[in-house]
Amino acid sequence: MDRALDLARRGAAAGEVPVGALVVGRGGEILAEAHNAPVGLRDPTAHAEILALRAACGALGNYRLGGCTLVVTLEPCPMCAAALAHARLDGLVFGAADEAAGAVVSRAEYLDMPANHKIWHMGGVRARDCAVLLRDFFARKREGAGAVHE
Repeated sequence: MDRALDLARRGAAAGEVPVGALVVGRGGEILAEAHNAPVGLRDPTAHAEILALRAACGALGNYRLGGCTLVVTLEPCPMCAAALAHARLDGLVFGAADEAAGAVVSRAEYLDMPANHKIWHMGGVRARDCAVLLRDFFARKREGAGAVHE
């Protein structure tokens, strides 16, 4: 989670909502990493999770990521949760819950729905650090009256 938080900070410095994600392989090696980039890439699907999944699939030469785990600073949204299931990840570790749009435990339990692939998941890892990073980012945006792009 330390690395994911570093990535989230990098995203915040670029004006993106601070979310960082990485894909870890069977042996614990980092296969791919990313931070949110929808503003910079002008792509609403450029969430940290999606970018990390794309890079990991490229690194492995396969659109399936069996044996891999995604580590992310914020509970995935519905789009990202669906992508995790389609990638056939083994696991998900996330930091802060997303009461507004979380699709793992907060607003929906997408990964626990009956499907042909189950992903183990655990949240709350460094949750306070992840939440403070987000809260501070949005507080600075409000103070500067800058537009917030999500």
